[in-house]
Amino acid sequence: MRELRRKDRAMEKSAASELLRSGEYGVLSSVGEDGMPYGVPLNYVVMDGNIYFHAAKAGHKLDNIKQNNQVSFCVVGKTRIIPEKYTSEFESVIVFGKAGLIAGEEKEKALLGLLAKYSPDFPEEEKQEIKRSCDIVEVIKIEILHICGKAHQENEI
Repeated sequence: MRELRRKDRAMEKSAASELLRSGEYGVLSSVGEDGMPYGVPLNYVVMDGNIYFHAAKAGHKLDNIKQNNQVSFCVVGKTRIIPEKYTSEFESVIVFGKAGLIAGEEKEKALLGLLAKYSPDFPEEEKQEIKRSCDIVEVIKIEILHICGKAHQENEI
């Protein structure tokens, strides 16, 4: 993996992992069959050291992943523009990994993980509906191969 140019802005791996875990959404980047890049924002959950997200049964994301499973995933945390200093404060993390479809127990666990992250007060009986609806969505796992965080803070964000 390529090293950060601005090493003074590198985040500790633990801080980068925490930002990835706590982020609200991320941007998945993949490459199409025609060589064109494709970035799409999506909801996700980090579990067991992997990133999981759901998708429709067909579409651009799946087509790209099926033909080339190498992806990157970016999460941006807190930001603040500082116009008088011609700069900004930010924190971000980029993950490089391999993506693929999952099934069975792992798929169900990932869907329940997404539910717990984004709808923590969801009634228990509704969780059973999630289990029954596993067949109508795909779930993709990104196996994290490399994680890199970067931050710049003039003051505390």
